[in-house]
Amino acid sequence: MNENNFMRMALELAQQGCGWAAPNPMVGAVIVKDGRIIGQGWHRKFGGLHAEREALAACTESPRGATMYVTLEPCCHHGKQPPCVDAILQAGIAHVVVGSEDPNPLVKGNGIRMLREHGVRVTEGVLRGDCDELNEVFFHYIRTGLPFVAMKYAMTMDGKIAAYTGASKWITGEEARKHVQLQRHRYRAIMVGAGTVLADDPLLTCRMEHGRNPVRILCDSRLRIPLDARVIQTAGEIPTVVATCCLDEKKAAAYEQAGCYVLSVASENGQVDLQDLMKKLGDGGIDSILLEGGGTLNWSALERGIVQKVQAYIAPKLLGGREAKTPAEGKGFSSLEQAVRLKNSRVLRLGTDILIESEVDTGVYGDC
Repeated sequence: MNENNFMRMALELAQQGCGWAAPNPMVGAVIVKDGRIIGQGWHRKFGGLHAEREALAACTESPRGATMYVTLEPCCHHGKQPPCVDAILQAGIAHVVVGSEDPNPLVKGNGIRMLREHGVRVTEGVLRGDCDELNEVFFHYIRTGLPFVAMKYAMTMDGKIAAYTGASKWITGEEARKHVQLQRHRYRAIMVGAGTVLADDPLLTCRMEHGRNPVRILCDSRLRIPLDARVIQTAGEIPTVVATCCLDEKKAAAYEQAGCYVLSVASENGQVDLQDLMKKLGDGGIDSILLEGGGTLNWSALERGIVQKVQAYIAPKLLGGREAKTPAEGKGFSSLEQAVRLKNSRVLRLGTDILIESEVDTGVYGDC
């Protein structure tokens, strides 16, 4: 096996921390000696051992003189765990192969530098593209302090997210819906507008076995979500944030009594200012958001420039209808030159449906 194969193994291990490692990055490590794997591990859960220490603890023989393959640069600072660089040096690892450089200012090349200063050979950038993609959420959050936002919607082949009657269950099939539950497990929070709650009365939970429920964020400018809505009734069990620019303290108190956290944000044309909301959520430790709003909230999110990724689940169905809902409504852009550009699109087949996942091209986002 070559170094790419071992790094792919480390990547597969890292992915097992999906949903649990956040807001830390997902990291995997494989230790190889004389061509044999003697230890492997991953960052299982926030606050727990890092991948390097997990792999060292799992070694079946002395790691002295071995090579460690790790998807992200080893840390060199004290956090919830001591520096991984110290553990690597103490174990006598001779060679460290790294996928991504850690953009955290507390690390950012210093872990690699310290290893080299102590005589450890370091190879950088192996499968870097795959390793960077694995931690797109962490990289965005650590660099900006803002949540990584993925805008998700399910639509028919003619671009409708609901019939003209409002009926929307179910556009996609079971396999696509299972994939959505994985996303709810992966992202730290899920966000919808008051209109979605009024129309569908959703629970916004993760229904994947052994999955983690996301924090529920409800954008409700005028505090009009009924107190008997399921998301409000279950706020005592699942963290629920009501983001509003309404100044009615009596209304806010009713939500707080139900177990919600009412977050006051700035107003933008009478609506929740999404940029201010992202800043406050980021300050509160929310590193990622799955945006499952309707066309109105989706448009506002695009217009305000808060979206990093778009996930379009497309079903081989046609609904038609001038009044049928579409993924992004609002005023819309006046020309194609102003359109939000997407890049690096990938297609995944999910039963009879397909998922097209694209990155927002922030390089031209300013033209909007």
